[in-house]
Amino acid sequence: MLLPNTISRWATKIKILSVSAVSRNTDRMNVLKIAKGKFSDFLNRLKHTYQLYGPVRTDDIVYFESIDDVSELDLSFQNSRLSPKSLFLPQSERMFEYNLDRAKDDAHILKEVPKDYSSRAVIGIRPCDAKALALVDVNFDTPQFRDPWWVKAREATTLVGLGCTAPCSTCFCTSVGGGPFDEAGLDVLLTDVGDAFLASVLTEKGDKLVKAANIFEPAQEELIQRSTAIKQEAEGKIVSKVDTFRLADIETIALHGADFWEDVQFACINCGVCTYLCPTCWCFDIQDETHGRTGDRIRNWDSCMFPLFTLHASGHNPRGQKIQRVRQRFMHKLKYYVDTYKMGVACTGCGRCVQHCPVNIDIRRVCQVMNEYKNQSKL
Repeated sequence: MLLPNTISRWATKIKILSVSAVSRNTDRMNVLKIAKGKFSDFLNRLKHTYQLYGPVRTDDIVYFESIDDVSELDLSFQNSRLSPKSLFLPQSERMFEYNLDRAKDDAHILKEVPKDYSSRAVIGIRPCDAKALALVDVNFDTPQFRDPWWVKAREATTLVGLGCTAPCSTCFCTSVGGGPFDEAGLDVLLTDVGDAFLASVLTEKGDKLVKAANIFEPAQEELIQRSTAIKQEAEGKIVSKVDTFRLADIETIALHGADFWEDVQFACINCGVCTYLCPTCWCFDIQDETHGRTGDRIRNWDSCMFPLFTLHASGHNPRGQKIQRVRQRFMHKLKYYVDTYKMGVACTGCGRCVQHCPVNIDIRRVCQVMNEYKNQSKL
């Protein structure tokens, strides 16, 4: 188990290295262009080297799925319903398989389920979702413990981001260290400049991908200036502002015992929508499913909002009350993560939970109340 000081030193080091890497890449960043009329050719060429994933629209809802026909890709979307996190942490993932037939030599032996980790590219991921993957890395990829399936999926994947020119009214990425054109965590960032895409090549992975397609051209200065104006305009459209600067300094126990949690939890129905939509939630449960004499050990998404999540075999539940579960969700995102990893809040400001909460609980409002807490705050 990681000691708190070790986590802090490691997280700080990673953060510094990431900033340095971004700075170095920006200095030598290659900005290319591709006409939209050639974009399908670009994708078809990539298919020879990469498995492609991207936003696909089904019944007016966009999800990130495997792309067989490049015409399925929809880059006109505002945001997907679920983030591409499921490409790295599937909602339900077979981990091991086993058999219970004592007549066989391998009875009761867990065997890892084979998985495909060949090169793949995620096309059109939003900057907020790319940043979310880096925030989740601290749970699955540490100096001491590495989740093999998460790590291999991350290593095999090249992220081609798409700058967000039309942020939702619920977006607040600029308040949590991101932005509609944030480059952090991406290998390539695409900017829609009208009749073409500009591609900012940010990493060696990104460079390898654009060279594999061999269809891009150098971008003219006029297009680069236009992309800068588009970025500034998009940032100006982020109307939601949330303060987080005091969260690290507020005493954890005092915030945990604050009187405003009763008001926050009042309307919650513990449906778990917020956690399932969140790109930075990582909770899971592991179950064995047996069919006859064979079975699978499966990892499934879980939620701290569910009453069964913390239920002990003894029957005791340390979070048996709704208020305890609601408080846990916000304290983890906005306080525990801040204190443990020194990387800011575990939220990218995508606004999904704000849009889809059936009882209108708003993380922006809760964050503001937490940030302003002085032992007398009321929501």
